[in-house]
Amino acid sequence: MATLQVELVAVERKIWSGEATMVIARTTEGELGVLPGHAPLLGQLAEGGVVTIRTDSGEDVIVAAHGGFLSVTERGVSILAETAEISGDIDVERAREALRRAEEDGDDPEALNAARRAQSRLRAAGETA
Repeated sequence: MATLQVELVAVERKIWSGEATMVIARTTEGELGVLPGHAPLLGQLAEGGVVTIRTDSGEDVIVAAHGGFLSVTERGVSILAETAEISGDIDVERAREALRRAEEDGDDPEALNAARRAQSRLRAAGETA
């Protein structure tokens, strides 16, 4: 089975690296699926998005990714996020509390961004917002 080399890096650290059979990410242009042999592209990650990496063993690595870019080249996929968290590392109660506080703060742009980040973390953890 064909695979792609995937690197997912946040500003503060490398999140995940390895071989994958597919990557799914939400960009500002919409949901994008990348399979081996995909045409080269550069996309901006949507705020509050979730990235799913299907490893060559068939497991899904699900990551809450906030801001950044996705680059597809003949060498593979690079995802450069401002911040990112693997689903298993997400504190669901903390994310729910962050969402509640952000919703209380109203339409302030900072509050809207905080709400998107919290919703992304909850989706990545398999929870509903």
